[in-house]
Amino acid sequence: MYAERLILETDQSGILKHVPKLPPNKQLEIILLVLDDARGGQSLRRSPHPDIAGKTRILGDIISSVPETDWNLPK
Repeated sequence: MYAERLILETDQSGILKHVPKLPPNKQLEIILLVLDDARGGQSLRRSPHPDIAGKTRILGDIISSVPETDWNLPK
């Protein structure tokens, strides 16, 4: 058994837009997880609050301001 991740899209009626090709003569167990609508087919563009937009200044090295141990990066 192996896992394969597929992300499928539906139209306004809930019909699959593109039906994936599946392996012949196999049994499949399918678990559906509905993704949030935040993506909506478009990339989400973030912007600062209007009160602070354009008023921020970087005065130094921001990378070394936090120790590397606090980054929680995998080793």
